Amino acid sequence: MVNFVQLQQIMKERLEQDRGIRTVEAVGSTLEEAVSEAAALLNLPIRRLEYEVTERGFPGVLGKGKKNWKIRVYERVLIKKEDAPAAEVEKKAPNQIPESMDKDGEAFVHLYPQGAFVKVIPPVGKGRKVSETLVMDILNQRIVKDIDLSLMSQVVKEAAGVYVKVGYFESNPVNDAYVKLEIIDGGMKAYIKMAPPGIGGCDLPAETILSFLRKNHVVHGVKEDFIRTLADKPVFNETVLIAEGTKPIDGRDAYIQYNFETEHTKIHLREGFNGRVDFKDLHIIQNVVEGQPLAKKIPPELGAAGMTVTGKVVPAVNGRDIVLPLGKNVHVGDDEVTIYADINGQVVGVSGKINVEPVYVVKGNVDIKTGNIIFLGTVVVNGNVEAGFSIKAAGNIEVHGTVEKAELVADGDIIVHQGITGKGAGIIQAGRSLWARFIENTSVEAGNMVIVSDGIINSHVDAAKRIVCQGKRAHIVGGRLRATEEIVAETLGSSTSGTETICEVGFEPKHKEKMDLLTANQDALVKQIEDIRLNLQTLINIKKQHKSLSEDKETFMRELIDKRKELMEDLHKVNEDVKQVKEILYGIKPLGQVSASSKVYPGVKIIIRDVKEEVRNEYKSVTFVLENDLIRVTKYEESDGRTKRGDHGNPAD
Repeated sequence: MVNFVQLQQIMKERLEQDRGIRTVEAVGSTLEEAVSEAAALLNLPIRRLEYEVTERGFPGVLGKGKKNWKIRVYERVLIKKEDAPAAEVEKKAPNQIPESMDKDGEAFVHLYPQGAFVKVIPPVGKGRKVSETLVMDILNQRIVKDIDLSLMSQVVKEAAGVYVKVGYFESNPVNDAYVKLEIIDGGMKAYIKMAPPGIGGCDLPAETILSFLRKNHVVHGVKEDFIRTLADKPVFNETVLIAEGTKPIDGRDAYIQYNFETEHTKIHLREGFNGRVDFKDLHIIQNVVEGQPLAKKIPPELGAAGMTVTGKVVPAVNGRDIVLPLGKNVHVGDDEVTIYADINGQVVGVSGKINVEPVYVVKGNVDIKTGNIIFLGTVVVNGNVEAGFSIKAAGNIEVHGTVEKAELVADGDIIVHQGITGKGAGIIQAGRSLWARFIENTSVEAGNMVIVSDGIINSHVDAAKRIVCQGKRAHIVGGRLRATEEIVAETLGSSTSGTETICEVGFEPKHKEKMDLLTANQDALVKQIEDIRLNLQTLINIKKQHKSLSEDKETFMRELIDKRKELMEDLHKVNEDVKQVKEILYGIKPLGQVSASSKVYPGVKIIIRDVKEEVRNEYKSVTFVLENDLIRVTKYEESDGRTKRGDHGNPAD
């Protein structure tokens, strides 16, 4: 028995604990399951809870990749209209409990073999106290006899939050509550289902449930606090999660920590007072000096083993090591993980390896004196590239002057400080991005972006990501422009020019071109097969009428059958190729958009994926997007990936 001095001390400690528990974190295979668990832990109805998702769950695919929901749960703050303003609440005594924290007291009656026990939880704030009448009603419902009314009254008054024996009952062990156990998910989850006691049956105390779990080898991840709450407020005939294993955490693979920019997606254009963009301050070419550390390998991590609810260890996979990406003109240091430059030059990543490339500088023009240039590094031309000449570089190409009807091919970036005038025959191919003041009558292809400050005129421009025409004279007039993510300019089309302007986004240009060729081939094969079918049918009809065919027609018939078989095999292969390319094209996440910050003139054709639209009205400051297989005109908006003008700086040379 608990004496009243002990009862008072226990009551004080439990009251402080109960008041402190206002926030919990819960986990569940579904959001509803996690919220239900939190409600039990906080001893509150779900309608009184607020929560935020800390980690979204995922049901998995065919049993793989499944993730639990994780939430942080709070008691809902209830604000009434008659409540005082916030400023007045702050003036209240610091020990005053806000009305939003009010909670009624609770009473529990449990029957154990030793007798009938009562536990009373005190109210919080302005919540109502438990009455003796309520406790007596519960005791009478459970057919409790020989009730010590004085002790019961004292238990209600003290509300210490502990079970105290107050009477007896006629025990009937046959009607005792019992529990069933189910372990699923490869031993990672344990559930129980509680059957209610009958007349004279005993309740299940928390220690009995915990002992039952231990006897059944459920020893890890047991939710003891939840079980103690469940013992007070049992949920009968429902499956309840009471233990959860620890999933193994695979070790992180080794990776390379680069000391240089490996992705050229951050663009910062600086525009001078004259509206020209200064290309000197782009920092695209990354020069390094001998002995400079370029990268470091971060070693793999060991995995952390998991454990099932029965204590069985679930092994984890250790992180995989990788080979250092050593290319040309670099070496690994004494620590065996750091890569250093051997020479002065430009650091570039080529085919997954780190190289330091020397730079080839042409002091004047690329013309008859230099001839065509082929260089396994970066080429810098201080003058112009004249018509009829070519530069092919394994690194970058930078031209300080203009590029005429020439051919420039680079695995990296191409930077043209002035402009490109291809005269209908110029070819520019950049493995990464192209930067130029203007592009005119030229065919351009870039593996990343095309960035132009003044304008693009009558050119065929393909970019794997974006085409950005940004500046005071940033017009796109005439030609066909294709990009996966975005085409943006100040003005699209012209009020006077009759040249067709086509802007196409949503598909990667190379794969789209491949798809067009495959589709054309597919149509041609289908037509040939159909022609053969008709010819064969004619020969078959003749054979039916005349019972036989001449020798030359029999030979022709066999040739047609062989040809049809050959064409069917070709068609099957083309169909497979079409399927693969379609998966790539439609696997691209961004649908693409076309934007003009100033005007779009009638006659401009907008193509987003497979949907085409010809602009029939003049628009100001708009963005074209694809919604529900229709091209919609929306208010102009800048994308996160767009180039951003900086403060006015020095003009370009």
